[in-house]
Amino acid sequence: MSKTVIVRYRTRPYSADENARLIKAVLSAVTAVGPADFQYAIYRLADGVTFVHVARHGGDENPLVDLPEFVEFTRELGQRCAEPPAPSEATLVGSYGHE
Repeated sequence: MSKTVIVRYRTRPYSADENARLIKAVLSAVTAVGPADFQYAIYRLADGVTFVHVARHGGDENPLVDLPEFVEFTRELGQRCAEPPAPSEATLVGSYGHE
Protein backbone atom coordinates (compact mmCIF):
# COMPACT_ATOMS: atom_id res chain seq x y z
CA MET A 1 0.00 0.00 0.00
CA SER A 2 1.34 3.41 -0.97
CA LYS A 3 1.84 6.22 1.50
CA THR A 4 1.58 9.87 0.47
CA VAL A 5 2.99 12.69 2.58
CA ILE A 6 2.55 16.38 1.82
CA VAL A 7 4.77 18.93 3.53
CA ARG A 8 4.18 22.67 3.32
CA TYR A 9 6.38 25.42 4.74
CA ARG A 10 7.39 29.02 4.13
CA THR A 11 11.00 30.16 3.93
CA ARG A 12 12.39 33.56 4.77
CA PRO A 13 12.62 35.64 1.56
CA TYR A 14 16.44 35.67 1.57
CA SER A 15 16.52 31.86 1.99
CA ALA A 16 14.11 30.83 -0.77
CA ASP A 17 16.67 30.53 -3.57
CA GLU A 18 19.07 28.55 -1.35
CA ASN A 19 16.19 26.26 -0.41
CA ALA A 20 15.42 25.69 -4.09
CA ARG A 21 19.10 24.95 -4.79
CA LEU A 22 19.18 22.33 -2.02
CA ILE A 23 15.96 20.77 -3.32
CA LYS A 24 17.51 20.42 -6.78
CA ALA A 25 20.48 18.59 -5.22
CA VAL A 26 18.06 16.19 -3.49
CA LEU A 27 16.24 15.58 -6.78
CA SER A 28 19.53 14.86 -8.56
CA ALA A 29 20.41 12.32 -5.87
CA VAL A 30 16.97 10.68 -6.05
CA THR A 31 17.29 10.47 -9.83
CA ALA A 32 20.73 8.85 -9.52
CA VAL A 33 19.51 6.26 -7.00
CA GLY A 34 16.14 5.64 -8.68
CA PRO A 35 14.25 4.14 -5.75
CA ALA A 36 11.47 1.78 -6.77
CA ASP A 37 7.85 2.75 -6.18
CA PHE A 38 8.71 6.35 -5.28
CA GLN A 39 7.36 9.63 -6.61
CA TYR A 40 8.48 13.04 -5.42
CA ALA A 41 7.42 16.51 -6.54
CA ILE A 42 8.21 19.88 -5.05
CA TYR A 43 6.32 23.07 -5.83
CA ARG A 44 7.34 26.65 -5.17
CA LEU A 45 4.18 28.71 -4.86
CA ALA A 46 3.57 32.06 -6.53
CA ASP A 47 4.62 34.01 -3.43
CA GLY A 48 8.16 32.71 -4.04
CA VAL A 49 8.73 31.60 -0.46
CA THR A 50 6.19 28.81 0.13
CA PHE A 51 7.20 25.27 -0.80
CA VAL A 52 5.04 22.15 -1.01
CA HIS A 53 6.64 18.70 -1.17
CA VAL A 54 4.56 15.70 -2.25
CA ALA A 55 6.14 12.28 -1.72
CA ARG A 56 4.56 8.92 -2.46
CA HIS A 57 6.27 5.64 -1.67
CA GLY A 58 5.26 2.03 -1.39
CA GLY A 59 7.68 0.89 1.30
CA ASP A 60 7.73 1.34 5.04
CA GLU A 61 10.62 3.78 4.91
CA ASN A 62 10.90 7.05 3.00
CA PRO A 63 13.92 6.57 0.69
CA LEU A 64 14.89 10.25 1.07
CA VAL A 65 16.07 9.92 4.66
CA ASP A 66 19.20 7.95 3.69
CA LEU A 67 20.41 10.43 1.07
CA PRO A 68 23.27 12.73 2.15
CA GLU A 69 21.72 15.50 0.04
CA PHE A 70 18.45 15.21 1.96
CA VAL A 71 20.33 15.29 5.26
CA GLU A 72 22.04 18.48 4.04
CA PHE A 73 18.68 19.92 2.94
CA THR A 74 17.12 19.33 6.36
CA ARG A 75 20.19 20.35 8.40
CA GLU A 76 19.41 24.08 8.51
CA LEU A 77 15.82 24.01 7.27
CA GLY A 78 14.57 25.49 10.54
CA GLN A 79 16.82 28.52 10.09
CA ARG A 80 15.63 29.02 6.49
CA CYS A 81 11.96 28.86 7.50
CA ALA A 82 9.62 31.64 8.56
CA GLU A 83 6.88 29.02 8.97
CA PRO A 84 8.03 25.50 9.93
CA PRO A 85 7.27 22.40 7.87
CA ALA A 86 3.82 20.94 8.44
CA PRO A 87 3.77 17.32 7.23
CA SER A 88 0.51 15.52 6.70
CA GLU A 89 -0.35 12.11 5.34
CA ALA A 90 -2.81 12.30 2.48
CA THR A 91 -5.22 9.97 0.72
CA LEU A 92 -5.92 10.40 -2.97
CA VAL A 93 -9.60 11.02 -3.57
CA GLY A 94 -9.32 11.34 -7.33
CA SER A 95 -7.07 12.71 -10.05
CA TYR A 96 -6.66 13.31 -13.72
CA GLY A 97 -3.26 12.54 -15.21
CA HIS A 98 -1.69 11.44 -11.92
CA GLU A 99 -1.43 7.99 -10.46
